[in-house]
Amino acid sequence: MSSIRKPFGYEPILTKEAIRGVKKRKKERASDWKSVLFRIWRLVDEQRGLLLLVLGLVFVSSVLTLLGPLMVGRILDYHIIPMSFNGLAVKIGWLIAIYLFLSLSLYFQNFWMVGIAQRTVLRLRAGLFAHLQKLPVHFFDKRQHGELMSRVTNDIDNVSQTLNSSFIQVFSSVLTLTGTLAVMLYLSPLLTLLTMIIIPIMFTAVRWITRRTGLLFKEQQRALGELNGMIEETVSGQRIVKAFSQESRVMEEFATKSEYLRRAGFWASAYSGFIPKVMNMLNNAAFAIVAGVGGLLALKGDGVVTIGTIVIFSELARQFTRPLNDLANQFNTVLSAIAGAERVFAIMDEPVELDNATFYVNQKLKGEVEFKDVSFGYAVETDGYTVDGISFHVKPGETVALVGATGAGKTTIMQLLSRFYEADEGLILIDGIPIHEMPRQTLRSQMAFVLQDPFLFEATVRENIRYGKLDATDEEVMEAAKQANAHSFIMKLENGYDTILTADGGEISQGQKQLLSIARALVADPVILLLDEATSSIDTVTELAIQEALDRLMEGRTSFVIAHRLNTIRKADKVYVMEQGRLIESGTQEDLLARQGAFYQMVKGSEV
Repeated sequence: MSSIRKPFGYEPILTKEAIRGVKKRKKERASDWKSVLFRIWRLVDEQRGLLLLVLGLVFVSSVLTLLGPLMVGRILDYHIIPMSFNGLAVKIGWLIAIYLFLSLSLYFQNFWMVGIAQRTVLRLRAGLFAHLQKLPVHFFDKRQHGELMSRVTNDIDNVSQTLNSSFIQVFSSVLTLTGTLAVMLYLSPLLTLLTMIIIPIMFTAVRWITRRTGLLFKEQQRALGELNGMIEETVSGQRIVKAFSQESRVMEEFATKSEYLRRAGFWASAYSGFIPKVMNMLNNAAFAIVAGVGGLLALKGDGVVTIGTIVIFSELARQFTRPLNDLANQFNTVLSAIAGAERVFAIMDEPVELDNATFYVNQKLKGEVEFKDVSFGYAVETDGYTVDGISFHVKPGETVALVGATGAGKTTIMQLLSRFYEADEGLILIDGIPIHEMPRQTLRSQMAFVLQDPFLFEATVRENIRYGKLDATDEEVMEAAKQANAHSFIMKLENGYDTILTADGGEISQGQKQLLSIARALVADPVILLLDEATSSIDTVTELAIQEALDRLMEGRTSFVIAHRLNTIRKADKVYVMEQGRLIESGTQEDLLARQGAFYQMVKGSEV
């Protein structure tokens, strides 16, 4: 890395190949930008009435911006230079009125545009969040949560800032530019032509800069998303970081990602910062041309160019380059917003979890489960099947234990049963009905999950339990807590059931969190229960209370239990032994122990 030239001490982000690639992808990128801008416009256009009013005010302010210098020139030519004061007061009054109405127009158009922008961003953020709720589980399995959060917050904030300011600025600049050019041509075609000399230079400079800033703003947003993802993971897993003394490694990783974000931000800002510098230089050049050539023409005294004309033209020349300058500056802001919007729309274009099942919408399940030669793989092409040719039958109310080494496919079976993933081959039936013909809502509303790491929301204890059944009464919540052996410790909390828990549940122990998770499942009153190593991270004493609560929870329900402790599955009606995605043994515990096969070896080696 030391061999790379570092201008200003910053290692370059873009390569020559990347910049050349911009040119090659020019048409494709332009098409993408048009698509992004069109989708944003569709959101803005829903407030068409107010938007038209704002655009009308922008038109008025652009006209008034041109009338001001014209009035000043007329006052100079017809009153100040000839020392004629007849009617001067009236024109000064009109000049004051012009700038007063200009100020009011600018105020109201900005005030209303902020409202339009915020309502648009609200719809965009709400649409993105709603779309996230419709995406399949495997979408979240493959992405950093912090990176997704960055799209909901930072990327949409970029769009918000652009709508708040750039939308009006761009429209106003175009109108002002058009009107200024028309007035300049009317006053002096020669001076107008001389002013226009800067246009090719400006276009070349802006084009050179924006070929780089487009890529750099995208890279900056991507780097920010990665850093947010890393921060979210580190904060969520802080106990693990400290338990394994990995603070130094985490700090190094943070420093690396922060440094890359710093470099990306530096180059994006550095290149975009060239635009106002170039525009100011060209603006001064245009002013010098107008002043020099206009002065020479005025000295000739032929009346073609007057002192008033020079004053007007000097101001108009600034007004001509100022919209160009504003457009160039806003172009950077728009590029940043487009980069953010592209990331937002990329999520919104992800295919949702389709559920076209129209039968069995309100089907009441009994709990009979059957797998018929089911195969599934997360990445079949590269890794093959995770579960392969699985077949078994579970009667309503039976408890089934799934045992096997880590990676055998136990959790995958539960994922398939709950339709978090769809089987690649074979059939899964509940009460004889293929589950793909049953709406996910119907299926999952009659299931409950108790996982190894229970998740609690930042809410009261009561609300966390009620999450299993949102319309549960306080009495039902309390009864579920009692059944889960959680009532006693809840009542010892500062505010009992109204105690607010944090997202990580730091106020209570791991075992107590698991009891609340069981209470949540109890209040849901499921037909099918899925327990994924619910006691694996619990001490032996706490496990007794949890096991008693689980026994109550599983009573009369079809239950699938994944466990590594024999005590957890002692009441299982059947045991299914899995190895490398295949079902190699099945039967009661007594039968399997008598066979002295794989299950017997697990028990003997205390691996269950």
